[in-house]
Amino acid sequence: MTDPSMPSTDTEKRRQTSPLRRWLERQRLETRGVTLTMVLCAALATAHIARHEGDGPSMAFVAAASWLVAAMLTFVTRRVLLSVVLTTAMLAIVVLASAEKVRLMHMAIHAYDVVYYLSSPATLSFLFTNFPVPMLQLSGAFLITALAAWSMFVIDPTRVQRRHAAVAIIALAGLTGWTATAKGGRADMQEFRQDLALSTFFASWSETAETLWSGQLFEAAPSAGGAPFTIPAACDLSKKPPNILLIHQESVVPPEYFPALGYDKTMDSMFRSSDGKIHPLRVETYAGASWLTEFSILAGISTYSFGGMRPFVQALMAGKVHDTLPQSLARCGYRNTVFYPLSKNFVSNGRFYEAAGMPEIFDIKSQGSKSTFERDRFFYSNALTMMKEHFSASEKPLFTFLITFAAHQPYHFTFMPELDVPGGAPGTGADMHEYLRRLSMARIDYTWLKSELKTRFPNERFLIVHYGDHQPGSTWPYLSETDRNAIRSKDRNQTKDSAAYITYYAVEGINYDPSPLPELDTLDVPYLGTMLLEAARLPLSPAYQERKRLMQLCNGRYNGCNQSNQILSFHRRLIDSGLIDSR
Repeated sequence: MTDPSMPSTDTEKRRQTSPLRRWLERQRLETRGVTLTMVLCAALATAHIARHEGDGPSMAFVAAASWLVAAMLTFVTRRVLLSVVLTTAMLAIVVLASAEKVRLMHMAIHAYDVVYYLSSPATLSFLFTNFPVPMLQLSGAFLITALAAWSMFVIDPTRVQRRHAAVAIIALAGLTGWTATAKGGRADMQEFRQDLALSTFFASWSETAETLWSGQLFEAAPSAGGAPFTIPAACDLSKKPPNILLIHQESVVPPEYFPALGYDKTMDSMFRSSDGKIHPLRVETYAGASWLTEFSILAGISTYSFGGMRPFVQALMAGKVHDTLPQSLARCGYRNTVFYPLSKNFVSNGRFYEAAGMPEIFDIKSQGSKSTFERDRFFYSNALTMMKEHFSASEKPLFTFLITFAAHQPYHFTFMPELDVPGGAPGTGADMHEYLRRLSMARIDYTWLKSELKTRFPNERFLIVHYGDHQPGSTWPYLSETDRNAIRSKDRNQTKDSAAYITYYAVEGINYDPSPLPELDTLDVPYLGTMLLEAARLPLSPAYQERKRLMQLCNGRYNGCNQSNQILSFHRRLIDSGLIDSR
């Protein structure tokens, strides 16, 4: 018998629960309340989808995928109202996060972002430090969603049998797949588009799942057109090669590309090579994602070959690319170093650099930087200090990969206002004026660097290669509507030929005469490493010899080569040779 003096189990449980939970349990909804809440959530989601998610097939795809998420949550929780509210909140967070990513990085959110950013505390720290307001807003949205989910868990009276939820999942999965086919593909980065956030996010699920399950996809022919490549054990050199300084000029493009732009014409000299010419470089990103350009140069491969996962190519391919540019230089006796303006753990760059053959990374901490934004001269000074120490202790040639940052967005504030440097002519937009100020500083600092190299190291030979990693977002008003549409397009054939993807590369020597540069209208960025090795008169490995052949055959084009079968066959040979670890 039960002792009436002892409290019942239910009474004891109620005493152990918090007052808030007991209050919520008293608010448990009736059927009408559940229905009204679900209708409200569905109406809000439908209104957004109808306004921002494109045409009929795209809207149907987003709706089907959203209900699929709700069904999966119902299978786990057995609560319909909780699942619908949580799904609606998730859609809102995706829209909010995508809007901020487009505003700050000019590309839409991707399903792999969840893995990418949560696995990199340094990247999250960078975002909170430099963009605190949107990051706090996003954090607040997650907190509100968590509280709402817990509240709904308590007050939701619905209970669904899991076998019924499983049937719904199967049906909705089929519908989602069918509507995805009807909708068609998507742009791999969805640049400069505030709309289609949910469509882009859901469309990236399949490739994210496939990547997590199988590894990075890589575009290649089914069979190779030649023998596997070999890697030489070492270089055969008759004398010490030149020291090499590869400068990644952040967000830099020659202003002379834009005839309507008024600026200080003395700036043009910065973009000329030792032959007095300007050499256009075709990159694969606009106004952001510098790491794509870095990857193509160091690996000698187009990022377009990785499909929709290309925004994450450095993180995914760390340790999976061999016979890289730094590794080729290391075989020739070079000491390889990197001067990086952020934490080396930012977007997994440090891991990629080390695996690619650059183990010495001088990042923001080791360089003693007090701010993310530093004048180019700051990094140049640090590199010169390292060079002095190296040349006094070693006969090895030196390869230095140096990344600047001053010209990086945002441009809504005046960088180093105490410096009186030329900006834009009267009438120039505020962002472009500030960008041109920073470009003037970049020219002054680059001129200073060359002077210091000559003065400090008169007995050393230097090959300097510098390039623009992408155009800044401040050029957007100066682009034609055709070029703007190409950036937004999901058709790679439009994107790759847009003037928005043209920057420059320049080659100069100090106490050294570089070999002649190739006579090409435009050089695609994956060939820049090959060109650097040629300019330094270093022997090419078989894989780099093939890159040189393709560069000549395709007139400087890589992804846009008219004989694309040759490029894909080259990729297959890289895989068969073990130089690319695919999947």
